[in-house]
Parts: sequence; structure tokens; C-alpha cells
Amino acid sequence: FGKPIPEDDYGVPSKFESHVRRRRSDVLKNRQNFSDWSMTPLQHQHGIITPNGLIYERHHNGTPDIDPKTHKLVIHGMVKQPLEFTMDDLMRYPSVSKFYFMECSGNGLTDWLKAASTTVQQTHGLLSCGQWTGIPLSWLLDETGLESGAKWLMVEGADGAAHLRSLPLKKALDDCLLVYAANGEMLRAENGYPLRLFVPGWEGNICVKWLRRIKVGDEPWHARGETARYTDPMPDGMWRQFSFEMECKSVITQPSGGMNIVRGMHEIQGFAWSGNGTIRAVDVTTDGGKTWQEARLEAPVLDKCLTRFRFPWNWTGGPANIASRAVDSTGYVQPTVQEIAKSRAITGFVQHHNGVFPWSVSANGEVKNAIA
Repeated sequence: FGKPIPEDDYGVPSKFESHVRRRRSDVLKNRQNFSDWSMTPLQHQHGIITPNGLIYERHHNGTPDIDPKTHKLVIHGMVKQPLEFTMDDLMRYPSVSKFYFMECSGNGLTDWLKAASTTVQQTHGLLSCGQWTGIPLSWLLDETGLESGAKWLMVEGADGAAHLRSLPLKKALDDCLLVYAANGEMLRAENGYPLRLFVPGWEGNICVKWLRRIKVGDEPWHARGETARYTDPMPDGMWRQFSFEMECKSVITQPSGGMNIVRGMHEIQGFAWSGNGTIRAVDVTTDGGKTWQEARLEAPVLDKCLTRFRFPWNWTGGPANIASRAVDSTGYVQPTVQEIAKSRAITGFVQHHNGVFPWSVSANGEVKNAIA
């Protein structure tokens, strides 16, 4: 006879899949875990949906333990009627469920002009995709009644850092969601339970977790997370601020760093995504960019969502350099790292890194990070 289901009646992966785990940063290993992150194992993901237990997470001052029975969301500022909502209040609204990717703006920051990481989990693992369930933010803003001149929102979390960001009202009224569930179950604590903001296609840090307050105003708040952090230095000495959209990007997940392959047929596969629309095409090179061939996009191809691409490849055993290059529905073509470097000032960590990312395959089948 086989074993019974787990005593706690909640399914867990097989013991033979114990290697499929989020990877924590070295910050946590050093026990300084007030500000930390953990990365999704993209090389082991099937389909486009990231399981809840593997969704990447980033926190700036620990993960709060919030009782939904006492949690409240306040909306105030330039509104005609300030309102306060309990979780029970929010759960009574009709819900909507949408498929979207979510990406940290620092995804790939360690591997800018030189190889610093081994696996795709380390280079691109601050990326996940899921079905997010909640209510449109526009509904609640409509209830409060916006005053003339309102242009921005301040969104604030209940974590120890009181993380907050400025959100343009135009985006808030467009497609932003107040999310309480992902992939069919309530949010995990580290991903914002019981309530988070979700801003489709925009950098992850503006999708404020543990959301407790929204203040309406006529100008941005210029918070730490949009001045000292998450901005881009430019060659002229200026800094690009409010670079919200995560631009078109792709990466090969199989074969990728840390793997070993044998001669013969392989299927190169990976993910492509864009914060500005859908993916129109993905090209793959196996000779370091000398030639490119179009990969097959696997359905569904959704707006602001991961798209899986596939490309058949017969590896004959010689050295190879493989990479992908995506094009989105606006016509934007994923740039090379060298092209990005021409328009950015390189000063340590770089945010919003969407450059083409290569993997090298040696004659013995070893796959390595080939960024340079």
C-alpha cells in the first residue's frame, strides 16, 4: 500500500523534488535579514505559472504577521469622502482574476557587464508569474470621490520599513488591483498577506505588500524607494526617476547555467515578457549573435504576462553561445547589454537590466554564464 496524504491535509512536493526551492540572498545567510530577497527557480518551472511557494519575494524590513480580522485599508487625502475598509469589506466586492508577471527592478543587477552568478535562478530569479485575484483599485477611488487636481497616490505598506511609493492616478484608474489571493489561494505572508497592491507591468517594488494606506495628492511623494533607490544614473550626471515599466525582456532557462548537456537534439526554451504589452516574437541564436532564428511562442500569449518560447536545437558537440532576443507588441526590441550601457552611467548595481543574456556551452557540455 502507498502512504496516506500528509497529516496536515495540505499537499507538498515529492521528496524527490526537494531541490526545487527559492534561493535566498547572502544577506539572510549572514543573519542580517531585515532587508532580504529570495529568487524563483526558473530553470525548474513548467508552464508559465509560478507555484505560490516559489514566487520570489523582496522585503525591506522583515515580514509582518498580520491578522486579517484587524487589518484595515485607509484611503484619504484629496478625496471627498475618506474611507476605511476591513478585509471583510473588501471580500464582499465582486472579484476579478488576471494573469500577470511580476519582476523586481533589480532583477539581474549583479550580472551587468561581467559574470557574477551561476544559474538562471541567480541571474533572473526575481521574476514570477501568477493569476492574481482581487478588486480593481478604481472602484474604491470612485467611492471616495476624487477632488479636482488629484494626480498621484501614495501607497504604504504595514511592514517595519513602512515601504511606500508614489503611483500616478492615471495608472491607478487603469488596471491596478488590490490583491488578496494568488493562484487560487490567499496570499502567502511573505508576498503581502492579507492585502497588496498589484500594478501590472510595472516594477515590483511599487506593488506594495501588506497595503494599509492610500493617500491621494497632486504631486509625487519622492519617497526613498523612488529617489535613493530604484532610479537609473544617466551619462550626463542626471538620474532617471519613475522608470516604472519593466521593458521587454527574455532569457533562456533550458539549457542554462549550472547544467550539463549531451550531444543530440535539445529544446531550447525560456521566458519572454514585457510591461508594455504582449510578446510578438522571440529570436534565438546559437552562434553568439551571428545568426538568429525565430522561436515558437507557446500559447497563451497574454498581455503583461510570461510567454514561454521553444526552439529545437541539434547540438553537435562544439562550443556554442546561446541567447534569446524578444520583441513586444509596441515593436520594441530587447537591447544588448552594450546598447544599454551607452545610455546609462555604470555605477555599481544597475536597476532595470533588460539586456540580452548569453549562456556558453563548452565542448564537454557544461553551460555557463557568458555575460561580458
